[in-house]
Amino acid sequence: MNSRAKRLILPLGGALAVTGMIGASLSGTAQATAADPDVKSTTLTSSGNAKAIAGYWTASKLKSAKTYLSDSTVSAKLNKTGAARAAADGKPGVVAPTGEGGKSAGRSRNVNLPITVGKVFFVDNKGQERWCSGSSVQSKFRNLVATAGHCVYDTDTNKPFSNFVFIPGYYQGKAPWGIYVGAKVNTHDDFTVYEDYDYDYAFVNVYNGIKQTGVKEVTASQYAATKGFKYTEDKEISKAEYEAGIEKYGEAGPYWKKLADPKVETVGKPADAQKYIEEYVKDGRNGVKLTAVEVVESAYKAAPTGLDNHAKFERFSDDKGRVAISQEEYRDLVKQKADGDFLGKLEATKDANGNEIAWYKTRFFIKKWVKTTVKEHYFYTRFFVIVMSDAGRLGDNVGGQGFSWNQKLGKKVFTFGYPTSAHLDGDKPYSGHTQKWCYGKTGAAPVVPAYKAEEHQAIKCAFTPGASGGPFLLQYKNSKRTGYLNGVVSLTVDSDKNGRYDRVTTPYFNGETYDIYKYAANLWTGQLPR
Repeated sequence: MNSRAKRLILPLGGALAVTGMIGASLSGTAQATAADPDVKSTTLTSSGNAKAIAGYWTASKLKSAKTYLSDSTVSAKLNKTGAARAAADGKPGVVAPTGEGGKSAGRSRNVNLPITVGKVFFVDNKGQERWCSGSSVQSKFRNLVATAGHCVYDTDTNKPFSNFVFIPGYYQGKAPWGIYVGAKVNTHDDFTVYEDYDYDYAFVNVYNGIKQTGVKEVTASQYAATKGFKYTEDKEISKAEYEAGIEKYGEAGPYWKKLADPKVETVGKPADAQKYIEEYVKDGRNGVKLTAVEVVESAYKAAPTGLDNHAKFERFSDDKGRVAISQEEYRDLVKQKADGDFLGKLEATKDANGNEIAWYKTRFFIKKWVKTTVKEHYFYTRFFVIVMSDAGRLGDNVGGQGFSWNQKLGKKVFTFGYPTSAHLDGDKPYSGHTQKWCYGKTGAAPVVPAYKAEEHQAIKCAFTPGASGGPFLLQYKNSKRTGYLNGVVSLTVDSDKNGRYDRVTTPYFNGETYDIYKYAANLWTGQLPR
C-alpha cells in the first residue's frame, strides 16, 4: 500500500484531488527536488550556532540524557492477518559505502562494531535531554546521518527537536571522533504531516565535527571576546576574600556584593563620598558603607546616576551587556524568579525553529548607604569557555554506510544500536552506554494501526528501547565494518505479548525513501565560522 492510497481515508476535497494523488504515486523514482511534495526539509540551526550547541553537550549531559521512549514501543500480535505488507515499488538499487576499515568502535561477541554508528542527542519540548541511535551514511559531501524520524521531528509540536547532534562511536560519555551538529533534517512529508510510521526515517545533514578539548577558566575580558560556548558561575565568598579581590582587581573585576536584606534603613550620603568612594565600598568609613540592592530592570533604568541613595550602581550591574550562562543556571534562575528571589532579566536565544540554544542573565543594582553593621553577601564570578577545534567532515572521519532500496524480504541483516530500557517484564539486560547488535532475516512485521505502520519489515531481536534509529545493514562486512543501509529501527515489539521485546521493525525502504535520501545526500552544509 502506498502513501497516497492511505490518504484516501482523509477528507481531500473531492474526487479530482484523489485521482491526482493516485496518479502521482505511480510515477517513477525521479530525483527529489525542493519542489517534490514528498520531501520535508527543515533547517535545524545555522552554522553560527554550531559551536554553542556542541559546547552544550558536556560529558555530564551526555551521560545523564534519557533514552527517547515516546512512540517507539508496542505490543502487537504477529499473524497472517496482522502482517505488514511491505513491497517494492520499482527495481532494487544500491549506493556503495565509504569506509574507514582501520578504525573500530570495538568488538562485541566476535563482531567488529562500526564506528559509523553512534547516538543522536537532542532536547525535547519539555527541556529534557534525550537520545536515540543513528548512523553515518554515504553522501556527496560526507555529511549525512540516518536515524528514525521520531528521533528528530516532534509531531506533537510540528517542529524538530532542539540542540540535535550526532556522536559516532559513542562510548560512555565520550565523543572520540567529535560532535556533529545537525544543520538540516530531511523527512517524508507523510511522517511530518500524517504521523505515518511507514515513513519513520530521517536523513540529517550535519556540520563539520567539533571536538571539545577542555574547559578553560578565563578572565572577564577574555570571556567577553569569546564567541563560542561559555558560561559563568557565581560563588559566595567571605568578606576577607571579597576585600582581597577588590584590592587586586578593582571595581571592574569579578568581585561583588549585595545586601542580605534590601529593606534595611538607609542613611544619608556622606559629604566625603566622592573622595573615599573605594573605602566606603570596601569596608565602610565612620560607621557608614555603600552597598548594592538588586532591582528589576525598569527600576534600574529609572534610577539616576551619581552617588546618592537609589542611584545606579554600574560596577555591579551588567551594564556592558547580558552574561552567557549554562542552561542549568538558567533553569535554576527561572525558578528563583518565579519565587521573587531573582530580580534580573533572563533571556534565551532561539534558532530558526524556535528552539533554545543559548541562555543569558542581566542583573541590575542600585546604591544604598547603610550602617556598617548591616549584613552583606559577597560573591566572586568565575568565567569559563569550552575549548573546541574543527574535527572535519563526518564521512572523512568514520566513513558512511551504503544505501539500498526495494530489496526483497528474507535477506539477512545486522542491526546496531544502544538499547537501554528494561523489557516489559522488568528485566534490564542493557546499559545504553555501549553499542550492541542483532542479526537475523527480514520478514513481515506486525501491523500497528496506532502508528499507521502497515509496511514495516522486522527481524527477531531482543533489543529494548534506545535502539530506535539504529541501522539495518545488508551485506555487512566485518573486516570493513560497512554494509548497505536497508532500514532504521522504528519500533521495538513484543509480538507474542509475553513481556519480552522480540522484534525490531523498520519502514520498508522503497523508491520514495531513495528519493528522500538522494535529495539529502546532495546537500552541502557549508563551513563552520572561524
